[in-house]
Amino acid sequence: MWDIFFYAIIAIIYFIDINYFLRVIFVFVWTKFMQKKTKPMNETTIYGICFTQDLDLVLSHMNNARYLREIDFARFHYFIQTEMFYLMGKMGATVVLGASSTRYRRPIPFLMTYKIMTKLIYWDEKSLYFEHKFINLRNNFIHTTIFSKQTTIGLKISLTEFLKKFEPEIRLPEINEDLRLWLESMEYNSQKLKKKD
Repeated sequence: MWDIFFYAIIAIIYFIDINYFLRVIFVFVWTKFMQKKTKPMNETTIYGICFTQDLDLVLSHMNNARYLREIDFARFHYFIQTEMFYLMGKMGATVVLGASSTRYRRPIPFLMTYKIMTKLIYWDEKSLYFEHKFINLRNNFIHTTIFSKQTTIGLKISLTEFLKKFEPEIRLPEINEDLRLWLESMEYNSQKLKKKD
């Protein structure tokens, strides 16, 4: 009997990435109960370490796919700390990753501790645009930068109206050049794919 129970637990751990769900719970509890809320335009910070499950095939540095997983936790943290998560839920809305662009400057080696700085840098009618920076805690070197587009679903008001509920004086920031170029490339790609459909 216990053998079947043991193998069932192993199968669950193997087929479901249990660490992901445990970390989501940890981020939620830590952010909600241990940190002060902040305004949407403030930068938020979450910490990490490159551990065995993050390594690539040669076991020397973080696998490229792990960066997107890490910004998942960073965005959960941001939306909980700013309390946008709760208001969206009350309004019957949600937000999903619509696109991302990653610039790897230097690999994150095994056991390196880092922080991810997340900042809202722009928005349009439907999407919020963030810049995430992976920064080495030892020397403050920026190893990786990621732009992410978080698209809202089910939001009945404009994003500017929504953001003013948290920060009444909020103003749309001026778009920076690298974000503008990325948005243009996504629009070009979108039009190209529409022509094929």
